[in-house]
Amino acid sequence: MHTPLSRRDLFKSTALGAAAASALTASGCASRRPAGETTLFPRRRYQGGKSPWPICLDFATIRPSSTAKKVRIAAAAGYDAIEPWEGDLHKYEQEGGDLKDLGKAIQDLGLFVPSVIGLWGAIPATREAFDKSLVDTRRRMRQAADVGAKHIQVVPQPKRPWEDFDPKWAADRYRELIEIGLNDYGISPALVFVEFLPGVKRMGQAAAIAIDADHPQAKIIPDIFHMLIGGSGFNGLRHMNGDFFAIFQFNDAPKDMPVADMQDKDRVYPGDGILPLPQILRDLSATGYTGCLSLELYNRTYWEQDHLDVAKTGLAKTLAVIERAGV
Repeated sequence: MHTPLSRRDLFKSTALGAAAASALTASGCASRRPAGETTLFPRRRYQGGKSPWPICLDFATIRPSSTAKKVRIAAAAGYDAIEPWEGDLHKYEQEGGDLKDLGKAIQDLGLFVPSVIGLWGAIPATREAFDKSLVDTRRRMRQAADVGAKHIQVVPQPKRPWEDFDPKWAADRYRELIEIGLNDYGISPALVFVEFLPGVKRMGQAAAIAIDADHPQAKIIPDIFHMLIGGSGFNGLRHMNGDFFAIFQFNDAPKDMPVADMQDKDRVYPGDGILPLPQILRDLSATGYTGCLSLELYNRTYWEQDHLDVAKTGLAKTLAVIERAGV
């Protein structure tokens, strides 16, 4: 039986107390500075001034650990934020944990939750299926809101053939999800694009759906690994406004492997692979984006290592790329 995590439990080690010394706000929202503006609206710096963005630990990076341990690891490693998966939150609650108390404990450690992954099967092909999916969708929204998340990710599954995917239907349902999230749970759903979903595998396709949703809070979530394997490329970032991004998933792609063979499990630490990360970050900075960079790795080799070491290594390598980018 799971023992609920209290704020006192999270502060057990002195290392965590030190990591929590400087609490951060949970805004995670992006705002675009006026062109050429450098003094009136300076960007906040994070990580001791090393980053213009808060650095977030996606729970997939250290997946086998429990929810409570993942929170403690993120704080001890020095992250600004965490990105749980809905399965983490559901299991925590099912085993007797109180998600609102967990949210308070997360804040006490100086962390915030910009996003939760995600709303699986959120945009099926028919009205009947959509209405049926809302049972799980609403539960996931409520659970994410309970821990203080600003966004929850909309994954437009189930997978179906390209010819059966209607972008207008997806846009209308995405708008409906935004309204439900904001009005009923105070959480803002954001649309992801992933290589294995025909119809929304590229950034341009996700952007079109979000734009056609015709809602001021419509946003997408870029993941640079899926920008590579899904065929989006990276130059499209230069056409975007940073306010359109809810969170930015950060990682690298392995060397000496054909792109066509790459899967999520092959992701590597930032700077250890082939992606032009410094230029990507310079382009991201130019959009005015001020939300989180979220380290998202699914590498099973890392899962088998000490998770605190993995978290610390990922943060150090992310900051090294930011330094090379000069942002």
